[in-house]
Amino acid sequence: MIEELSKYIPENSVTLVEEILVEHPLDIKIVRERATKHGDFKRSVHNKVQITINNNLNQYQFLLTLVHELAHFVTFEKNKRVKPHGIEWKRNFQHLMLPFLNPTIFPEDLLPLMANYLINPKASTGSDVNLTYALKRYDDNSGKSFIFELQHGSIFLFKNKTYKKGNIRRTRFECVEMKSKRTYLFNQNAEVETL
Repeated sequence: MIEELSKYIPENSVTLVEEILVEHPLDIKIVRERATKHGDFKRSVHNKVQITINNNLNQYQFLLTLVHELAHFVTFEKNKRVKPHGIEWKRNFQHLMLPFLNPTIFPEDLLPLMANYLINPKASTGSDVNLTYALKRYDDNSGKSFIFELQHGSIFLFKNKTYKKGNIRRTRFECVEMKSKRTYLFNQNAEVETL
């Protein structure tokens, strides 16, 4: 398993990941991009567990997602039934992630943002706009932009539909779908294709 994972994570993190997987063996699948999530942790009725991670993530986002999902597994092993992103998961995620917060693994510009995120990690790294934006700089040029980067009134494509960016409402942007004229709310760091 570590041989396959080593293609997706920073070279200096491989040994640490291997140590976690020796202590907590489980099935990890690398899958095609999903628009709504970077990875997930699943358990069946018979308590079989599996982690899936998108194959299109840059090495730093991949590692962060892997450790996020491993924290779900560790939390499940220890506690069985708790809130998915409750205090038990947060503690396990922090504990697993701390050894990786190292300039030999993550670029120095990401380290303070990641340390800040780990103070009180959320269900998605996407909830931290600064961290998401910094991680995105390490992506291959995908032709996508964050919606907060677009000018007011910009036209963009999302899931094969065309939208016009409108006003911000607290943390989300009101965007009008051009064909139906219905208004939808977009998270400020939603990735869209500009037209």
